Amino acid sequence: MSVQIYNTLTRKKEPLETVHPGKVNMYVCGPTVYNYIHIGNARVFVFFDVVRRYLQYKGYDVKYVQNFTDVDDKLIRTANEEGTTVPEVAERYIRAYFEDMDALGVRRADVHPRATEHIPDMIEAIRELIDKGWAYERDGDVYYRALKKDDYGKLSHQAIADLKAGARIEVNERKEHPLDFALWKKAKPGEIKWDSPWGEGRPGWHIECSVMSRKYLGETLDIHAGGKDLCFPHHENEIAQSEALTGKPFARYWMHNEFVNMGGEKMSKSLGNIVTVYDLRKRYPARVIRYFLISAHYRNPIQFSEEVMDQLKNGLERIDNAWFNLRHRMTAATEGPADPAVKEQLSSLTAQFEAAMDDDMNTANALSVLFEAVKLVNETVAQPVVTLGTLEALKEWMTTFGGEILGLIELEGEDALDREIEALIEERQQARKRRDFARADAIRDQLAAMGILLEDTPQGVRWRRK
Repeated sequence: MSVQIYNTLTRKKEPLETVHPGKVNMYVCGPTVYNYIHIGNARVFVFFDVVRRYLQYKGYDVKYVQNFTDVDDKLIRTANEEGTTVPEVAERYIRAYFEDMDALGVRRADVHPRATEHIPDMIEAIRELIDKGWAYERDGDVYYRALKKDDYGKLSHQAIADLKAGARIEVNERKEHPLDFALWKKAKPGEIKWDSPWGEGRPGWHIECSVMSRKYLGETLDIHAGGKDLCFPHHENEIAQSEALTGKPFARYWMHNEFVNMGGEKMSKSLGNIVTVYDLRKRYPARVIRYFLISAHYRNPIQFSEEVMDQLKNGLERIDNAWFNLRHRMTAATEGPADPAVKEQLSSLTAQFEAAMDDDMNTANALSVLFEAVKLVNETVAQPVVTLGTLEALKEWMTTFGGEILGLIELEGEDALDREIEALIEERQQARKRRDFARADAIRDQLAAMGILLEDTPQGVRWRRK
C-alpha cells in the first residue's frame, strides 16, 4: 500500500505522489520566537518529526525545512517590555526551542531559515507582486489584493463573506478590501526596520514562508504543514501570493494537526491556559511528553491532564523494561538462528505498523502495534532457552519502529552508558565478594541516582531504568 495523506486542500485522503519521484520536499511552519513554546506548539514539531522519519524509512529522500519567525509584533513587544532588542529576544528563544526539541528527540531540519536573514528576497518578491498587479503600496505599507485571486479561500473551504466575517480584520481605510493583507509594514517609531523601495519597515508574516520555502524547496512543495490554526489566514495567504508569483501550484499536500486542549479549550498563550515544554520537562521525562504528543491521531485533538501524563509514563516504563530486559537477555542467550515463529510474528507486526502509518500517519494505531511487540519481547525473554538470533530480530524490530520512527526508545549513546552501568554492577559484585559492603552500597546508591534499579535473579543481577 502506498502512503495515503489527508490533504486539507481537497478534504480527502490521497496517495503520496511527489514532484520528483522518490523525493519529498517538506516545509513545516516553525515558531514565532518570543517565548518558550507550549505543548500545543510542540505537537506540530514532534508529529512531523515522526512523519519525516517514516517517509525516510519508506525510502524517500526527504528535504525538511522549518523556519523561525524572528521579527514580529510579539517580538517587538517583548523586546520593549524587557528593554532589550528583537534579535536578542529571538536568539534566546531559538536556543530554548532547540533545547526543548532536542530533549523531545526532534531531529534538526535540513534548513532552519530565519525571516531576518531573507529580507532582500522578500523585498524582491513584493516588488514582483506589485509589478504584476497583485499588490499595491499605501503610504509605506504594501498590501496583497486577496480577491484578485479567483480561488482565494480554497484551502480553508470558506466563502469570501465567511472569511471576512471570521478574520477579525482590523479596520484599515488604506486597504482596497478588508481581506487584503500586509506584505510590507511601515516602521513605527522605535521599531526594528529595514530599507525598502517603499520606505523603512519590515515584512508581513505571510510573505516570509512563501519566500523561504521557494528558496530552499522550489516553486511547488510536496508537503506543507503546520497547526490547524495556520490554515487561515496564514496558509491561505501563502498560497495566494506564492501562486501569483509563480503561476504554479504552491503545495501538493497540506497537512494540519489538531490542537492540544486543556480544560476543554484549545491551549494558547492568548487564553493563558498553556503548559510550556520547558516547565513540563521538569515534571516528566521528555520521552513521556513525546509519547503524549503522538498518542492520538494528528487530526484529532488531545486533552492534556496530569492523569493522562501519569498513565503514559507507566506505558513508557513498559516499553523501557521490555527493551532493557531484551538487551540483558542477549548477554546469556544460546547461539543460534532466529525462531521462525518469532520472525513470522515480527513480519506481521511490521505489516500492521506500516498499514497504520500508510493510512494518513496514524501514530495511535502504530503505538498499539508497538505494544504488541513489547508483549512478544516479554514472552520471549521469559523463556528458559532462547537463541541470540531470535533476540537480535526482536531488537532490530524495536530499534526500527520504536526507536528510529516513533522516537520512544533511546538509541543514541546507550551502548556507552550501558557499558558504564554494567561495569558498576560488576564492581559492586566484586565488592560484595570481598565483603566490602560499604562500597557495594555506595555503588547501588550511585546507580539509583542514575535511575537504575537492580534485581538479583538466578541468572545474575538484572538492571532496568526507573
